[in-house]
Amino acid sequence: MSEQQTMPGNGFDQMSLSAPVRSAVADSGYHTPTPIQDQTIPLLLNGKDLVGQARTGTGKTAAFALPLLSRIDLDLRRPQVLVLTPTRELAIQVAKSFETYGSKMKGLSVLPVYGGQSYGIQLKALKKGVHVVVGTPGRLMDHIQRKTLSLAHLFAKVLDEADEMLHMGFIDDVEWIFDHTPEETQTALFSATMPRPIRKIADKYLRDPETVTIKADTSGTDTITQEFWMVKGASKSSALIRFLDALTFDGVIVFARTKAATIDITKELEGAGYRAEALNGDMAQNAREAAIERLKRGRTDILVATDVAARGLDVERISHVINYDLPDKTEPYIHRIGRTGRAGRTGNAILFVRPRERWMVRKIEKAVGRELKQVNLPSDRAVNKKRIKAFNAAITKALESPDLDIFEDLAADYAETTGVPITKVAAALGKLTHGDGPFLMEKKQMPQKDTRKARSDKASSRKSSAGRDRDKKSTNKQAPRPIKDGMERYRIEVGRSHGVKPRDIVGAIANEAGLKSRFITGITINTNFSEVDLPRDMPTEIFHLLRKTWVRSRPMEISKVA
Repeated sequence: MSEQQTMPGNGFDQMSLSAPVRSAVADSGYHTPTPIQDQTIPLLLNGKDLVGQARTGTGKTAAFALPLLSRIDLDLRRPQVLVLTPTRELAIQVAKSFETYGSKMKGLSVLPVYGGQSYGIQLKALKKGVHVVVGTPGRLMDHIQRKTLSLAHLFAKVLDEADEMLHMGFIDDVEWIFDHTPEETQTALFSATMPRPIRKIADKYLRDPETVTIKADTSGTDTITQEFWMVKGASKSSALIRFLDALTFDGVIVFARTKAATIDITKELEGAGYRAEALNGDMAQNAREAAIERLKRGRTDILVATDVAARGLDVERISHVINYDLPDKTEPYIHRIGRTGRAGRTGNAILFVRPRERWMVRKIEKAVGRELKQVNLPSDRAVNKKRIKAFNAAITKALESPDLDIFEDLAADYAETTGVPITKVAAALGKLTHGDGPFLMEKKQMPQKDTRKARSDKASSRKSSAGRDRDKKSTNKQAPRPIKDGMERYRIEVGRSHGVKPRDIVGAIANEAGLKSRFITGITINTNFSEVDLPRDMPTEIFHLLRKTWVRSRPMEISKVA
């Protein structure tokens, strides 16, 4: 493989991209290619096979999307470009990028293909004809085996995030797909790291490839403040809340090792008053997409995620990444913190480290080429300072409201009538807004153990018991609803107390089971559970799939009502 030398960016308008692609790039606000784009685009335009090594967030997607879009024949409505991604989220993101960069190409059709989405949607699109297919290995293999996806007209294929494919155990699937593509197809392989198995893939399937390497010593982490806290004294969950109480943040991703941990941490954060949601691989695809969209729109501030669920997640407002659990390797750490500080913006990353894990910090420092600063748990003073600042900011924002006059008159009248100083009236209004809890931290408020969790669990248990009692009473008072012929009744362990709506249940079941909404009937939502009528004699595999489906960040745990 020959190594390409770094060249200065000469602007997208200087490249041999098609006019519609150049126009779409200009409309997107991009004028100067990143290093990976500058070196990669000319090679892919010329049909060369390529190995590209660069971290997440350096512009890899545009590096292969722009030149491949420029070569598509719009009159041929057959798959011409195939992109393999390790996760559903990344498949959706890459497909959207192709659509954005191809927005001036009249009639362009891009299809994301992934598990968890109804086959019907994908089959309809494939039958109609698409130009670009972006998908995960499992679902792509299904379509190839069913002969619903033809690769006969493919001129290029891309393996994105190859090292993550290896980490997730998809390499055998990737090779199977590569073996079923035309031999003359141009191939591009992109990866943040190049372990030996990935090199073997390149040697086996790429023909005289060029190699473009963007060195990791300035891999974009220079815009991210990286710190670590040595876990001691306080529990991790209490410490997480203390850090958030002291930080001024916009959007946050908290990385946990397991799916169960995402749920437990989310409950802790919600109990502390934060708008948080879990994001993990067991959730239904529509629920995961909805959670990410709520973060983008500011309806949620914190996502507690596993590595797999967060792959491909690109939300501009993420100001902080907190590594609640230490990753097993340095590569996942770099991928994690790459969720913030993107496209030249600044970001912040905090790593929770147990004393026995101190060695991993040294490995991370070597990988990112800089020293991580050790920080202490935020003090009461720091938390109080943040609260006062936020309180003052809220007042300033409220003063900009156009309808203050009536409240000003009411406060003045109250002060004049009662003789209470106007400052006392303002203080009472502040207290009314804040609530009953203490506004400023007091000494010894920081729990050393998870007493908060114990109290929360007890309260939750009492609440659940009360809810079950109310549900039982409600059930006793009303006669059971009749079940239509050909239908069976199922119970779902998500109810009114979890914020579930009928549309959430319909969406989750329709997406996972591939059922049309007209076959999902009789939805009744109780306090802690819901009931739904579904077609009789559903296949066993569908039932098992629905048992693992999530709604409103909770597992449905569907069961048949006797």
